[in-house]
Amino acid sequence: MKHILVVANETVGGTALIDAVKSRAEGGEVKVTVICPQNDPRGGWVIYDDAARGAADNRLQTTLAQLREVGIDADGEIMDPDPYAATMDAIDVFKPDEVVISTHPETRSGWMRKDLPSRIEEDSGLPVEHVVVDLDAEREDVVRTLVVANQTVDSEPLHDRIVEKSGEGNHQFTLVVPASGGSGDPHERLAHMLQRLADEGIQAAGQVGHPDPFTAIQNAMQYYAIDDILISTFEGERSGWLRANLIERIKAATSRPVEHVVSSRERVES
Repeated sequence: MKHILVVANETVGGTALIDAVKSRAEGGEVKVTVICPQNDPRGGWVIYDDAARGAADNRLQTTLAQLREVGIDADGEIMDPDPYAATMDAIDVFKPDEVVISTHPETRSGWMRKDLPSRIEEDSGLPVEHVVVDLDAEREDVVRTLVVANQTVDSEPLHDRIVEKSGEGNHQFTLVVPASGGSGDPHERLAHMLQRLADEGIQAAGQVGHPDPFTAIQNAMQYYAIDDILISTFEGERSGWLRANLIERIKAATSRPVEHVVSSRERVES
């Protein structure tokens, strides 16, 4: 069985990368290990401790699911932010037969500015294929919606709106739950909604984010390609987010369309 090491970060779920791996599986049985060196935060950003790793893990799990759907034996890990160190460490641990490195187009790829594919091929002695993934071109067929909610993340109005949006075309949803406020575990509320959506065939991933919702949204905008934002709150003065003018602040801070879904506190608590 041939063992292929795939190295990718933001492009990890790109069509060109998935197709390159699938083409290798057509010639015989293969095992695939995907590693994602997580992003370093850009200067000036207030980053929640788990934001970068959570975003990288969501992208990784989506890719592994795509590969397993077509019968490819695949697993993966989040690695050191330095792509060279992460790749060489993975080569030492997993002993692959070849390496596939996925990047953005050269004009936008920090990995290509560091000549990563050539350095890995020279220093490892393994065959290395470089796959270019143009996410901007791929996004023309998919709308990526950021969903932000806390106590209302599993509410019926939000669930119904996500289902409605999914019927409007090819959608991908990223749910972010700020880690503050409310009773119960935000991880459990998020997991419950993700399971509901998965049971209905809706593609969604999620993570618990920065306790401040404004910062959580900023973090998500850095780590995900987002086309629009869906924010769920309680009604009127019952919502701390509305008292803090979150909707207006997000509209002023981003060029993305922002939609607001209101849920009743009584219905959520019941």
